[in-house]
Amino acid sequence: MPYAAVNDTQLFYRIDGAANTTAPWLVLSNSLGSDVSMWTPQLVEFAKHFRVLRYDTRGHGHSAAPKGPYTIEQLTGDVIGLMDHLGIERAHFAGVSMGGLTGVGLGARFGNRIDRLVLCNTAAKIGTPEVWVPRAAKARNEGMLALADAVLPRWYTAEFMTQNPLVIAQARDVLVHTDNEGYASNCDAINAADLRGEAASIKAPTLVISGTHDLAATPAQGRELAESVPGARYVELNASHISNVELADEYNKLVVDFLLGA
Repeated sequence: MPYAAVNDTQLFYRIDGAANTTAPWLVLSNSLGSDVSMWTPQLVEFAKHFRVLRYDTRGHGHSAAPKGPYTIEQLTGDVIGLMDHLGIERAHFAGVSMGGLTGVGLGARFGNRIDRLVLCNTAAKIGTPEVWVPRAAKARNEGMLALADAVLPRWYTAEFMTQNPLVIAQARDVLVHTDNEGYASNCDAINAADLRGEAASIKAPTLVISGTHDLAATPAQGRELAESVPGARYVELNASHISNVELADEYNKLVVDFLLGA
């Protein structure tokens, strides 16, 4: 399996894409409690146009889970370090939830490395200490099984969960096998990150996608983010928190059209 030694940790990554080595790079960043597999519904379509780089955020999937707490500086630095490791000068970037927060940091702090930015089901400040502190404590003290039944209904609408049991089973499997400390340390990073004062400095063309039924990163927060990024476009999908899975075809067209647009 491909690993990169980045910022004193081991990051797992995968590359998919057309044989055309001049195709632009697209980096995909997972949500809290998921891994590279959350992007499976995008791979066929995205790989027609881009060299697609997926990675497991530190503390997730096959990446290492070094002692935390983690910070947004580490999460953004991991992306830049992975790009450096692979010789990628510039790339498009798309992230969901925690991955979207990472994208805000990248756009604000490493604008010279980002071509276009897709920020999905996220905000420049996600949640409050009242959410993240007890969630991190529960992960550390009781394990991920104790969180699964509360988390999954916030990811998908009830209708989608009923109609797609195999998708839900796979997402649950990834969630419950996420490293307890890795998950909790990313909760710490999200809790401490407040990029509302930095979003206005993003220069990359930006698409913000929200889910109408998203309780974790609400449409109001998505609109606030889009309004704070100069020239950003805002689109709302009839989905919950993991919109790239729940409405994959619509999501894929929207993102590809944006990234390939003039």
